[in-house]
Amino acid sequence: MSRHSLIILCALGWIACGGGDSARRAVIQNKGSDTLVNVAQAWAEAYKKVNPNVAVAVSGGGSGTGISALLNGTVDIANSSRRLSDEELRLAEQKGFTPVEFIVGYDALAVYVHKNNPLDSITLGQLAEIYGEDGSITRWSQLGVTVPGCDSDEIVLVSRQNNSGTYFYFREAVLGEGRDYKLGTRDMHGSKDVVDVVSRTPCAIGYSGLAYATSEVKMLCLAQSEGRPCTVPSEETAADGSYPISRPLFMYTRGEPKGTVKEYLDWILSDEGQCIIQKKGYAAARPVRCD
Repeated sequence: MSRHSLIILCALGWIACGGGDSARRAVIQNKGSDTLVNVAQAWAEAYKKVNPNVAVAVSGGGSGTGISALLNGTVDIANSSRRLSDEELRLAEQKGFTPVEFIVGYDALAVYVHKNNPLDSITLGQLAEIYGEDGSITRWSQLGVTVPGCDSDEIVLVSRQNNSGTYFYFREAVLGEGRDYKLGTRDMHGSKDVVDVVSRTPCAIGYSGLAYATSEVKMLCLAQSEGRPCTVPSEETAADGSYPISRPLFMYTRGEPKGTVKEYLDWILSDEGQCIIQKKGYAAARPVRCD
């Protein structure tokens, strides 16, 4: 074989293998919670500088979507804003693995109204009567306010789709066991969508993650019950649990993580990773000092 032919064969082999460093690059598949998707993308972007030989592919779709992908073996890490259900744990056992849970931060599930809404605070009981089936509160005047731009006085309910961990968490924490949502809610695909609709709809109320707050909406101070002091959603009240509907945020793996997946999760839980989630508006999983 001539030297020229040998060079061509070597070049073709290099191309077929993907060429250079890209052939050796590991890819971590990460999917799930829409609440976590922004910070998950920020982690993935920052990790390129930590380990250029690892790419993290992030997508949302809701906690249920991520957990289904984990059960089917199509992702390495599932993001979730709720814990796995008993049924999901049973399915994992049937598939021969035990999901391992990592708490990667905390979120305050804020209750949003339009910025011009004069209401400042609300109780868990009032929220349950607004959102729960057969609930008695349907008009803003029942809460003692007149909302500018809401001539109908009707409370427009903005919620999440039922593949969302936020949807399930709110139902459990606010509506109570065995109670479902009222019919007629506007069910949004993503956390940002909830806030966007509330910002454009004077009659609306919605719930979404603390990190999605904008100047076009107001976050209500929330009390456990009538006559008790209310608490404003914040990173601090999410971390210490004083806000009534604060919650942990999770990542799940198929069994104990190894190799590049373990290294990535270790980095997420390091000071560097935890400062990123804190800068995104969530509470870190543990106390950290960030620049």
